[in-house]
Amino acid sequence: MSDKAAATTQVKTERDRPKSDWVAQRFACSLPAVFKNLRLQIEEDVKTRNALRPENAPYEFFIADKNGEFVVSVRSGDTSKAVAFRLAPHAIVVGDDVGNSMFEISLSFSDQGHCQLIANNQTLEDWQVRRLALEDLLFAGN
Repeated sequence: MSDKAAATTQVKTERDRPKSDWVAQRFACSLPAVFKNLRLQIEEDVKTRNALRPENAPYEFFIADKNGEFVVSVRSGDTSKAVAFRLAPHAIVVGDDVGNSMFEISLSFSDQGHCQLIANNQTLEDWQVRRLALEDLLFAGN
């Protein structure tokens, strides 16, 4: 291949390469957008966990919106336990059912265009954050 043909191929390849829409990706990495996405993912987690309960199980899992936050709870008879997710100006705050903060989720937008969730000084994927928040609630006694 001649130098001219190689240069033409290189220009065409660069032109055909998809351009990163960093503005849309960065917007998707905002706290409100991640909070909304986390809410949708957790709703699916709750549905999945309820489907895995044994027949006639004395407990059930719920998700509900309450005062600008959403709460995941388990109820068994007269007892319940919950984890709340609240959108704050600086982070998504995850807390227990008595108002104690468990951890906060902050965000970082990488140079590669990836939204990174940070909790407990660790970069985590969405499912890892959900597990960190909900594992004890969804699997207590298992």
